[in-house]
Amino acid sequence: MILRPHEAPVVSVDAHLPAVSSATLSESAIRARLASAPSWQPEFAGDGSRLAGRAPAAAAVLVPMVVRDDGLHLLLTRRTDHLRDHAGQISFPGGKSEPEDSGPVGTALRETEEEIGLAREHIDVIGQLPVYATVTAFQVTPVLALVRPPFGLKLDAFEVAEAFEVPLHFLMNPAHHRHHAVVLDGIERRFISMPWQGPEREYFIWGATAAMLRNLYRLLIA
Repeated sequence: MILRPHEAPVVSVDAHLPAVSSATLSESAIRARLASAPSWQPEFAGDGSRLAGRAPAAAAVLVPMVVRDDGLHLLLTRRTDHLRDHAGQISFPGGKSEPEDSGPVGTALRETEEEIGLAREHIDVIGQLPVYATVTAFQVTPVLALVRPPFGLKLDAFEVAEAFEVPLHFLMNPAHHRHHAVVLDGIERRFISMPWQGPEREYFIWGATAAMLRNLYRLLIA
């Protein structure tokens, strides 16, 4: 596993690719794109690897786009440092599917309420992205949603250290997308990151979260 991703060498930055326009990042435009998406292909399907002893399991995350006066903002979480999987990483709220869930949407809504206390009444689900296969053997469905303020959050202190927002236009600009390469056990691993400097600290968005955001970029730019 990549333990210190922020130290991995940057091999390229995608400043040559176009940013998603502000018009395309409006609430109405995103709804229209998802209702009638053009032909496109996700850039990242995941690595499909398994940790020893784990069978593939269904999971879902919510990709919550908060409707603010200055545009859409993505609501993300920073996981606590003691967790077995993805400790300290930047993530979407979400997790493993349970038998009582009504599909990926049910999983994403339940996990979001459990992890950050965001009530379903504030969440308007508008679509899904293709399944992403993680190194920890989860088959993750990203569920896209609009979130309308005002709303309150109540974080699960065991799982979530922090919740924060990033302007969606920042994440949908490839000038902020960095490609990294690192050699592990003689094999080169590559991943994408989207570091964002918040008011008090930098958030290193990478791994599955960044890959799913890159797939969202590919959908919106198609």
